[in-house]
Order: sequence, then C-alpha cells, then structure tokens
Amino acid sequence: MKILMVCLGNICRSPIAHGLLQQKIKSEGLKWEVDSAGTSRYHLGDLPDRRSIEEMDKHGIDIRSQRSRQIGLSDLDYYDLILVMDSSNYNDVIHLSQDKNHHDKIKLILNFVNPGQNRSVPDPYYGGGFGCVYDLLNEATDRIIEMYK
Repeated sequence: MKILMVCLGNICRSPIAHGLLQQKIKSEGLKWEVDSAGTSRYHLGDLPDRRSIEEMDKHGIDIRSQRSRQIGLSDLDYYDLILVMDSSNYNDVIHLSQDKNHHDKIKLILNFVNPGQNRSVPDPYYGGGFGCVYDLLNEATDRIIEMYK
C-alpha cells in the first residue's frame, strides 16, 4: 500500500498525517509507503512548519526529514490512496487528471472517521490549533490502519 497525504502547502496538516501514519506503519510492521505533498508551490523544499514539528515532538514523532513538495500527475499513478485534508485540496487534486481511475483513489481523510460527511481538517497555519489537527489525524490514521492492514 502506497499512501500520499495532501494539503495546500505541505507544511502543516499533511506532514502531521505523514508522520503519524509512518510511525504507525513502523509499529505495525507493515510494508507500506507514505509520503506527503501540497497542491501549491508556496513552500517547495521547506521543512514542516515549526509548530507542526513542535506538536509532533510532544508525541515523540520527528518529522524534520520531511520537505515540502508539490503533487504531480505521476503521483496519481504511483500512489494507491491519496488522502486530502479539505474539499479545496480534493478539487485541486481531481483537476490534475481526467482519468477516472485516479479519481477513485482520492479521498477526504476525515471520511475514514465520519464516513460521507466530507469534513475538513482545519488549516492551522493562521489560526493555530495544531493539537486539534493532531487529534483528528491521529484518529483518522488509526482507522486507515484498521481498514487496510
């Protein structure tokens, strides 16, 4: 299983989701692969936001090896599951390709917790709330592990 986490800038939400799932994959001994990307080019090559790093440090997960990158068409072929943080990310990723096979693997991550509700992971970049984002993504990644392992 190859999973890509996607948000706008790839410095707040998707790095947290990436780090959480990566830690759980390792703990479960799964042979999965996880990465993250953004729909924008705003922060190419940057570390995750310092507040994301600090939140993950509180939970013993180091995400300093991650670097922001932009999602590309090749990602839609490569990954089995593309998990987006909100409807804007969803629409941006859907517009990358007209291939229905690609569209079927793009999902809102919180639908794993609240099926069919299309809830968004709030973007903490301006308003804060990194702990809330961690909690939401921690529960969602637990459900992903349960569903696919």
